[in-house]
Amino acid sequence: MRVLGLMSGTSADGIDAVLVDFTGDPSKPKWQILNTFSYEYPASIREKIIQVGQGLKISSKDWLELAEEITELNAFAARTCDPDSTAEVVGCHGQTLFHRSVKKSKRGGSLQILLGPLLANLLDQIVIYDFRSKDIASGGHGAPLVALVDEALVGRLYGWRGVLNLGGIANLTIIPPKTGIDKTSQCLGWDCGPANSLVDLAVKESTNSSLTFDKNGSLASLGIPKLEIIDKWLRDPFFYLEPPRSTGREQFGFQYLQKRKKELGDISKEDLISTLTTFTASIISQDLDNLFKLKQIRLIELLVAGGGSKNLFLMRQLQKQCCGVHVRPINEIGVPSQYREALVFATLSWWNFLGKKVHPKYITGANKPILYGVRVDP
Repeated sequence: MRVLGLMSGTSADGIDAVLVDFTGDPSKPKWQILNTFSYEYPASIREKIIQVGQGLKISSKDWLELAEEITELNAFAARTCDPDSTAEVVGCHGQTLFHRSVKKSKRGGSLQILLGPLLANLLDQIVIYDFRSKDIASGGHGAPLVALVDEALVGRLYGWRGVLNLGGIANLTIIPPKTGIDKTSQCLGWDCGPANSLVDLAVKESTNSSLTFDKNGSLASLGIPKLEIIDKWLRDPFFYLEPPRSTGREQFGFQYLQKRKKELGDISKEDLISTLTTFTASIISQDLDNLFKLKQIRLIELLVAGGGSKNLFLMRQLQKQCCGVHVRPINEIGVPSQYREALVFATLSWWNFLGKKVHPKYITGANKPILYGVRVDP
């Protein structure tokens, strides 16, 4: 079955589209990518998405027009990736603008902006969208949903395997081994903390918007990370919350960056970017250490996806800090790093079409099996 997946993440840099052909057992499918396309948001749209996500007040008219524009851009990406409309289903995540973690006294929440019925009519195809709200209504965080699919797409090894996504936020999937006493264990998953969100904001600020991200980690590689400050940052209570846990730009965004910059004092932009990038690697390393302390789980491999996998300095830091773990880009096993999340939402859309439910207890914390996404016909 052919499915088109559309994804835009918390980095708000654009829309990734992937056309996939699925066959076989949905839990262990055979899949082939037939085409991909990536659309970069115009600077004005990206700026508006980030500002609204950081609390900018806009009118109802502006909200509607932003939703229409994002929907139309997703339709453009879909048509470009699948010009003959061969997909039987189109799965579209929409653009996240706000995420609220589950707290003891308050349910979680997550806002993805997209007009699903409009997209279905623009494409004249079945659309699956709104993937997070059922999970949240069932007591879950609604994130990280990619961890629900990783085992099906990536598979198991003879030891514990990890999949790390480095988008705006970093999230981890922990996949059990296929043999031994742990083979009956469940997949685990959680949001780790900031990946590119703080680095991208700092690059934009320190270069007066001439750059929007640290390409290949070139700025970070010219600086010296402030390791004593990083050790202090790692004591943030969020990093000690037991999974399931989730977060977003609301917690690790502009205000958080200003607080951390104040603690760093007057340093060069290279040292700033180097420190923030090393901080991301240190968060992952600390999470893996805590995983061993709490559950005696030690990874033998960590596959890295997302935009951060192209950051050479960040990848070197991960290899340095995650001792005893084989760290490598996920594209080395045939999963294209940039399109991994679009592939995930194509898979969830396929499962929705088939009526396959998933139990997310150990990933999002939701309390029952869920059919992810809402279907709308043109």
